[in-house]
Amino acid sequence: MATAAIVIAALLLVAILYGIARLISTDQSRLPPLARLRGRRAALEDEERWCAGLLLHGRIGARSYQRRMSSLA
Repeated sequence: MATAAIVIAALLLVAILYGIARLISTDQSRLPPLARLRGRRAALEDEERWCAGLLLHGRIGARSYQRRMSSLA
């Protein structure tokens, strides 16, 4: 049991050190890859369509729709 705890702790320590090294290094770009940006944009468009559908079918009110849209922006 102690061996498993040591292995898990070592893996966590390596992950933390790797994350810190990536933050400090100048080789890594600070901007996310384009694929991730496109995925986020597609997810936002899907959510917008979903909210518009809810509004059109009378499942949410105009105020709730406006609040949801403003939270997406």
